[in-house]
Amino acid sequence: TMETSHLYAGLVLAFVTAAVGIFWRRGLLKTIKSVGRVKSSSSENTPISVNYHFTRQCNYSCGFCFHTALTSHVMSEEEAKRGLRLLKEAGMRKVNFAGGEPFLEPKFLGVLVKYCKEELQLESVSIVSNASKIQAAWFETYGSFLDILAVSVDSFDEATNEKIGRGKGKHLDGIRKAASLCKEHGVKFKINTVVNAYNHEEDMSIPINELNPCRWKVFQVLKIEGENSGDGAKRNVDDFLITSEAFDAFLTRHKDIKSLVPESNDTMKNSYLILDEHMRFLNCQNGRKDPSPSILQVGVKEALRHAGFDREKFVERKGEYDWNRNLSSNECASGANIDPNLAW
Repeated sequence: TMETSHLYAGLVLAFVTAAVGIFWRRGLLKTIKSVGRVKSSSSENTPISVNYHFTRQCNYSCGFCFHTALTSHVMSEEEAKRGLRLLKEAGMRKVNFAGGEPFLEPKFLGVLVKYCKEELQLESVSIVSNASKIQAAWFETYGSFLDILAVSVDSFDEATNEKIGRGKGKHLDGIRKAASLCKEHGVKFKINTVVNAYNHEEDMSIPINELNPCRWKVFQVLKIEGENSGDGAKRNVDDFLITSEAFDAFLTRHKDIKSLVPESNDTMKNSYLILDEHMRFLNCQNGRKDPSPSILQVGVKEALRHAGFDREKFVERKGEYDWNRNLSSNECASGANIDPNLAW
C-alpha cells in the first residue's frame, strides 16, 4: 500500500543517514588521529631541553672527560643571546649550561642565566659544574634566576678523586659549599656521578642521603672518539672503562636511594641535545661528535636535522621532570642540612 511504501522509504532513508553519519565520524576520527600523528612527529624536532656547552676550558683533568678543551672559543654575549632566543622560539623549555667548567666564565654565565629566566622566561635554567669555582657573590647576584645546580661527585674519597683527576684533595669542600648555597638561595641541588674503574666498588649511600639531591644522575663512563679515545683525543678513557655488570652492581648497591636516575652507555647515546661553543649540535650516533651547521647560520630546524637526537631515549631516561625551582612540588630539601665538618 501507499502507507507501507512510505514507511519502507523512511526506514531506508534513516538507515542511509545513520550509515553516512557513522562513516563521517570515522573519517573525522581518522583525520583527528592523523593530525595527532603529525603533531607528535613535529614534536620530534622540538628542542625541549638543550645542553649548551659554551666553553670547553676546565680547571680539572678528569681522565674520562668526554667534552675536552679542543678549543678556547667562547661566543660573544650578544651572539649567545641570539642563539638562545632562536632555540626558545623553536620550543626550548629548559637550558643547561655546561662546559668545560662554566664558572670559569662567571659573568658570561650569570648574564645568560638571567637572560634565559627573565627575558626568555624558560621553565628551567640549570648549570653543571665541578663546584670548585662557585662563589657566594655569584649566587647573590644571579641565584634567583637559577632553577638547578648540578655538581660532579665521582667519589667521597679525596684520594680517589685525585686519581680520577678531580682536583687536588679539596673537591668535596666545593661540593659542601655548593650544597649550602643552593639551600640558602632556594636552588635545587643535583649530583652527577660517572661510574668508572676507580669508584665502581664504592658505597656512596650515606653521603648521598646526607646531601639529599633532588636527582642523582649515575652515568656509566662513556667512550667518545676524538674526545677521550683515538687520534687527536685529549684523554685516554681505556683505564676507566667498566663492564655493564660492574655498572649494574653499583646501581644495585644504591637501589634504595629514591633520587637515583641511572644512565648506561646505551641510554646516554643520542638522548641529549648537545650544543657546542659555536652553537652547533653534536651528533654522537657514530661514537664521536659530528657537528651540525651552527643554528646562527642555518636556523634551529635545519641544524636539528643533523643532531642525531633520539626522542624516545630522551623520554626513557626521564629527561623531562619537575625541573623548576618550585621546591614545594618536590619532596627533597635542596642541599639538605650539611655539616661543614662532615668527613665522608
